[in-house]
Amino acid sequence: MKVAMGPKTKATTLKTRAEALPLFTIRPASPHSPAMAEISAKLVKALRDQTGAGMMDCKRALTESGGDLNKATEWLRQKGIASAEKKAGRTAAEGSVGSYIHTGARVGVLVEINCETDFVARGEGFQELVRNVAMQIAACPNVEFVSISDIPAAVAERESAIEMGRDDLGNKPEAMKAKIVEGRVAKRLKELALLDQPFIKDSSLTVAEMVKQVAGTIGENIQVRRFTRYTLGEGIEVEKADFAAEVAAMTA
Repeated sequence: MKVAMGPKTKATTLKTRAEALPLFTIRPASPHSPAMAEISAKLVKALRDQTGAGMMDCKRALTESGGDLNKATEWLRQKGIASAEKKAGRTAAEGSVGSYIHTGARVGVLVEINCETDFVARGEGFQELVRNVAMQIAACPNVEFVSISDIPAAVAERESAIEMGRDDLGNKPEAMKAKIVEGRVAKRLKELALLDQPFIKDSSLTVAEMVKQVAGTIGENIQVRRFTRYTLGEGIEVEKADFAAEVAAMTA
């Protein structure tokens, strides 16, 4: 026998059922999920062994790919990094010396970039790379060396001595002071190295990454070897005349 329910009874029953149902909750991603996975040294080494890419490039690829080795390999291939690293051990004795004169002719740059064959050196892609690197050097007046490995130990020691003498470190414990100085010196050395600079045409890349991409596309080992930056009047001591003294001398 069915009992008819009025509108009020139906509403009460539906409400009771709704309250009995568990609420839908949004749970945070598991720390073990690929997106949140910690990039271990073992995983980085596995990718390096598989692709031949550098340690930092492998770590970045894994981070971008959520710890997935296959996706990280694809990421490196897309960037042209994996193939570039495999060629890095080959001799690059050809290449080109390029130049760039900035508007107004007050800054000029000469740069030597090497590749493996004369055929590639004369190609449009390589020549564009030479122009881009020359322009980068012109835009970075603080850059003095190609890479951090080219910076003499004496420069690092000098920077360390300067930082150790900073007033803001006076009351710090020695261990903390040494760590702070190490970080500051590392940052300073990166500022002096061309390959560590953000690429002027795409700041998401460093100059080193941009060169690797071109190397991967061209198919040869490419190395930035050396450069010179000229600034008009640099190093010339200009004698400043004392106008008052000059007038006094004329009227004496």
